[in-house]
Amino acid sequence: MVLTLIPLPSSVTAAPGAFVLSPAARIVIVDGADAAASVLSDLLAHRCGLRPEVTTDDPAAGDIVLRATGADDEAYRLEVAERIEIAGADAGLFYGIQTLRQLLREDAGSWSIPQVSIVDAPRFAYRGVMLDVARTFFDVATVKAFIDRASSLKFNHLHLHLTDDQGWRLHIDSRPLLTEKASGTSVLGRPGGFYTKDDFREIIAYAAAHHMVVVPEIDLPGHTHAIGLAYPDVVEAPVMNDMLLAQSESLGQPLPAAGEPYQGWGVGHSSVRIHEDATWDFLRDVLGEVAEITPGDYLHIGGDECLGTPPADFDAFVERVTALTVELGKTPVAWHEAGSAVVAEGTVGQFWGSDTPSDEHIEHTRRFVERGGSVILSPSTRAYLDMKYTPEFPLGLSWAAVIDLETAYSWEPDAIVPGLDPAAILGIEGPLWAETLATLDDIDQLFFPRAAALAEIAWSSASAKDWNSFRARVGGLGPVWDAEGWGGHRPAEIDWSTP
Repeated sequence: MVLTLIPLPSSVTAAPGAFVLSPAARIVIVDGADAAASVLSDLLAHRCGLRPEVTTDDPAAGDIVLRATGADDEAYRLEVAERIEIAGADAGLFYGIQTLRQLLREDAGSWSIPQVSIVDAPRFAYRGVMLDVARTFFDVATVKAFIDRASSLKFNHLHLHLTDDQGWRLHIDSRPLLTEKASGTSVLGRPGGFYTKDDFREIIAYAAAHHMVVVPEIDLPGHTHAIGLAYPDVVEAPVMNDMLLAQSESLGQPLPAAGEPYQGWGVGHSSVRIHEDATWDFLRDVLGEVAEITPGDYLHIGGDECLGTPPADFDAFVERVTALTVELGKTPVAWHEAGSAVVAEGTVGQFWGSDTPSDEHIEHTRRFVERGGSVILSPSTRAYLDMKYTPEFPLGLSWAAVIDLETAYSWEPDAIVPGLDPAAILGIEGPLWAETLATLDDIDQLFFPRAAALAEIAWSSASAKDWNSFRARVGGLGPVWDAEGWGGHRPAEIDWSTP
């Protein structure tokens, strides 16, 4: 029998037989595993219609034991025999429960888990997904649903792309016109919207309960057309470029105009006024408030696709904005182009180039490490979740690549940026840009099953990777995702009837 586990654990030893979940089963918590007990109780109630008693009594056969350890890591141990025991710190217990979710099967009206011994820990500390809520606005409920899906695959960071040319999505008390005037539309005229600070805190709390850290992005100095709708004194007039003109013509999208909402998705035309005091007053207000309400370590300041900004101005901006971010108590994260500048010490670079990067992209990415930082890998030809599965697929784009499931799975982080010290790789992230997305069902179509491929790359050891094994295991997860009410694409190269 194939154990349908993704990401593949560090060590799996299967044994004959199975644990049958009885209505009399109890959840036994040891040494303060209360939060994990709540997670498990909700999972079993939703999946099996059972809500076991939670107790601190001595465990017996047929019980599920949650044992909190004193470790401060994401490792866990799962033993399934005459009873089930999961041991780990808070995050480890949560991940052990996600593994249990994947093993749980219904047969002839009863629920069972195969007998198995698992010892597990992640490869990378940073395992992220990004949701673009700027080009298309998604409400709090949808973001929570996205967290449910991502955390089930042991992703631990949620990068929210909060601002772009098409809209501003977070209320800023000191700059209220941002949401009053710049949040009303999305790409292609879809409805706009924004998060109040209480909304954002709700997302952060929900993510934390699922052991995910929110990384907010305020994209600068480009992708800033929306700012000009509210505060025109801090943005330059749109700059036309050949890429933008070609995109607008091929897609039939309007060109950007100062003071008018931009509903296309061509890039590179916008910039803040880099040398104006008013701009830096604005940025100190905005980034200060975002930093204040974000408990995580990271604040993403963008830095990509500034096609109309002179290189010297761009470098001066990046040097200053990363220093400001550090001053505000956060570790800056920036797209790899920002490596052309002298970034603040410790700034994290996010590489989004191809899996055969140019010399310039390689040089820029390495510079983050030279400045004491690290690198998140998001190669657009492998890790971009918004690319099409096939040329005919109705959702997604194909400017980077057409990414089928095997392409999403068959790459090695250590090999993406030549000369990059593997120890400098903080982790990987799968961005989901929203030009073609309008609903949660659309999100599911592009997220599943490719996110499972990225989850395994981020969590499992490189030596364990095997496409044939993965394709068998992912096929077995189809019924699990269906049972959770999660949709997704079901590519024909996978046998979705795998037991």
